[in-house]
Amino acid sequence: MPDRIPLVLGPGLMNDKRLWEHQFAHLADIADMTMVDTTKDDSLVDMAKRMLEAAPPEFAYAGLSMGGYMAFEMMRLAPGRVTKLALLDTSARDDPPERTAVRKEMIGLAEAGDYDTVKKNSLPILLHPDRVDDPTYVDIAYGMADRIGPKVFIQQMTAIMNRRDSRPILGDIDTPTTVICGRQDQGTPLEVSEEMAEMIPNARLCVVEDCGHLSTIEQPEAVTALLRDWLTYD
Repeated sequence: MPDRIPLVLGPGLMNDKRLWEHQFAHLADIADMTMVDTTKDDSLVDMAKRMLEAAPPEFAYAGLSMGGYMAFEMMRLAPGRVTKLALLDTSARDDPPERTAVRKEMIGLAEAGDYDTVKKNSLPILLHPDRVDDPTYVDIAYGMADRIGPKVFIQQMTAIMNRRDSRPILGDIDTPTTVICGRQDQGTPLEVSEEMAEMIPNARLCVVEDCGHLSTIEQPEAVTALLRDWLTYD
């Protein structure tokens, strides 16, 4: 299907392709999808460079959480290649000191061989409060984390906590942009999505109800519908 839109998907911390499972299944009629490899680098700039090397000359990009942080580095490096931009459950801010301290503690646990505690402590950040004990969602979150593994987790966490403040470049983004956020997102609260939508010219903010940080998994039908609309509107 040569008329399909090239769509690159950026995962979050400890996420694999399962993060985008519903989108791969239900956007295939309009999008030719690939996912960024975030397992080889410990900086967002290097992740973005690797993504750009593998991506088509022009493409739509949707990134969740860490995938959104990569988007801002990509927009610094090659803004003209992005035809459409979707920012899901992410932030343009740099890491606040209190979050960096927590990240360093989690890295210490992973380095000490206690990755199980890392996974357990991540659940309240990743999932809606009503889902942190739901085996359906916990199994998905743990399964992705296990496939990523502690070594890659440390690399990704290092990249995230060293990210730059991207708010100064938001006003320069002239790509059609949709900002999506779960109403109950604890990892990147709604206020930071509202901030991005206000600062990016003509951006559209979409709030997903009854949803935490992993919006593509917690409310897959709603997010897929929003992404379909984003891909197809002019």
